[in-house]
Parts: sequence; C-alpha cells; structure tokens
Amino acid sequence: MDHGTPKRERLARDGMLHPHAGRVVSELISRSPFFDPEDVMQMKYEMLRCAEAEGCSVAEAARRFGLSRVSFYEARERYEADGLTGLLPRKRGPKQGHKLSDEVVAFVRELLGTGPPVPTWDELSRRIEEAFGRKVHPRSIARRMRRDDGKGGAL
Repeated sequence: MDHGTPKRERLARDGMLHPHAGRVVSELISRSPFFDPEDVMQMKYEMLRCAEAEGCSVAEAARRFGLSRVSFYEARERYEADGLTGLLPRKRGPKQGHKLSDEVVAFVRELLGTGPPVPTWDELSRRIEEAFGRKVHPRSIARRMRRDDGKGGAL
C-alpha cells in the first residue's frame, strides 16, 4: 500500500492504523488486494476468523496478523459483546469531566450566584479543592460553565 494515500491518512486519524502492519504474514492478506494489512480492524476480524473458521491456535492467529495474544482475547471479547463495532478503536482516558460532577457544578453555580464580587476561576478552583478534595484547573471550570450556560460569566 502507498503510505501517502488518503486511506492511510484516514486510518491514522481514526486510530485504526495497524502499528505492526509489516508483521502481517497471512497468505490470505498477501494474495488479495481486498485486504489491507494497515487496517487494524480488518486484521483483528481476520485474526478472529482464522481461529474460529480455520482452527488456528490463538498464538498462531495473532502472529499471522501482526497482533498479540492479548489483542486476540480483547478483540474476541469485544466482538462477542458488540459485533464488528466492538473492533472499532475506543477513546482512552476519562469519558467525561469526572472532576466536575453535578455536585461540583452546583457548588460552582452557588458561588457564582452569591453576587459581587464574583469569584475568579482561580478562586473557584481553590474552593473546589477545599470542599471536595479534588484539583480542577480554572480553565476546566470556565470551559464547563461556558458550555453549560453559553456564556460562563465575565471572569
């Protein structure tokens, strides 16, 4: 595959570029232009298919498709739970602003509603740490309040 193609760029952007495409040794992949060793989702599916349909061992299936045994077991679990969409990459890390829970946001709203002088984002950050024992960056507070309110105050 040409490494400058738009498809390769899309795979990389979407987190689906196989990091070890050069390790793919399956004859099936090398014989057909349909298969793309750089498409990690496709290689995960074919790895699972190899074990199920061809009776390959987990180690052999993983080796053929440039993946690890751990990748095999993770892919199989996700495939069994969600089908093909389970093989799509998932974002790592927190899925939401876990430090700015509803309780913390309500606390911030209460502080902002106390009237002049309106506390600064730095002051709000300090007060959150005192009340909840968690550090929240002032910009995170400002972004959340602006997103929720569409304005976020004149701080």
